[in-house]
Amino acid sequence: MQDEFYRIKRLPPYVIAEVNAMRAKARAAGEDIIDLGMGNPDLPPPPHVIAKLAEVAAKPDAHGYSASKGIPGLRRAQAAYYDRRFGVDLDPDSEVVVTLGSKEGLANLAQAITAPGDVVLAPNPSYPIHTFGFIIAGATIRSVPTTPDERYFEALERAVRFTVPRPSVLVMGYPSNPTAEVADLAFYERVVAFARKHNIWVLSDLAYSEIYFDGQPTPSILQVPGAKDVAIEFTSLSKSYSMAGWRIGFAVGNKTLISALTRVKSYLDYGAFTPIQAAAVAALNGPQDIVAENRALYHRRRDVLVESFGRAGWDIPPPRASMFAWAPLPPALRHLGSLEFSKQLLTHAGVAVAPGVGYGEDGEGFVRIALVENEQRLRQAARNIRKYLQSMGVNTPSAKAGG
Repeated sequence: MQDEFYRIKRLPPYVIAEVNAMRAKARAAGEDIIDLGMGNPDLPPPPHVIAKLAEVAAKPDAHGYSASKGIPGLRRAQAAYYDRRFGVDLDPDSEVVVTLGSKEGLANLAQAITAPGDVVLAPNPSYPIHTFGFIIAGATIRSVPTTPDERYFEALERAVRFTVPRPSVLVMGYPSNPTAEVADLAFYERVVAFARKHNIWVLSDLAYSEIYFDGQPTPSILQVPGAKDVAIEFTSLSKSYSMAGWRIGFAVGNKTLISALTRVKSYLDYGAFTPIQAAAVAALNGPQDIVAENRALYHRRRDVLVESFGRAGWDIPPPRASMFAWAPLPPALRHLGSLEFSKQLLTHAGVAVAPGVGYGEDGEGFVRIALVENEQRLRQAARNIRKYLQSMGVNTPSAKAGG
């Protein structure tokens, strides 16, 4: 009997799982691990959203199959969000579909539109589903940079010129996970023009749309005139409303792609539990204080992380958006590589981070740090890391001062 399966053989070992297993083992042994590895929000959803969940769940008729495409009220609420936030007009019936988080939406769209051998352009480093969703579907990945600058467009032009078959899909995500880079509307305008010229679908992941800092709101690619001819965009309630485990997201935009995703989903799921969808309506249509509060909280945590880790001897560029910092390894320890450095940080400092190589080969030399612990714990992590760096012979600022 065959025990090696085609799609499983195409998946490499999940590097980040090594650190996750070490973290779980350490915690099971009673160790205090400061977990900055997984982007799992530590905050609760708004009380009125939880109340709506309980209210609808108490109804006897709320427990049957739901709507795979999403209940109409939720699709209307998402369209209203795009209108007030981005000034983008969406038809809730043909341009919006509810997904079980953006991850499921991306994976199922990959299944819907990809044939074996298709070439997909995806960022490196990137969130794993941006590449492996298409690898599972049988595609070949050609990497492009994450940096939204001239190098990005040079890579796109080379890909179109030299790739056989020509690329059919471009995947992007800003604010980026893991690098926290951001894109502006001028960048999206060039992407849309490129995609329309070369008949390429664009899949934009906007999961961190509301976590931006320094007064610079993140744009949507759909703000570009003509973008809906080529683009679909994924968003999520996971981070903005601290609803990660609820698994509610959306795909919006191009009608052809929305139709394809909707059809595939109709074969695979019955949609999220109806009370969860009703609560998501309450989140989008109700008071938005939680969104601003979460943004401010992640901003404070960012500043504490950058300041305290810098004093510990590890300089980290401040991210402009997202709930992550993309941190280069301390120069004296770059030879360890991101995976070994992450393991040592966990073992000797009690701090879990995600090795950059787990997001693609171009992530080597970096780790991703999630802002999912409170400010006190971030400062404790910095103290632990300072001791670890000193034990490795790194001259930290405190050590130089005799502290």
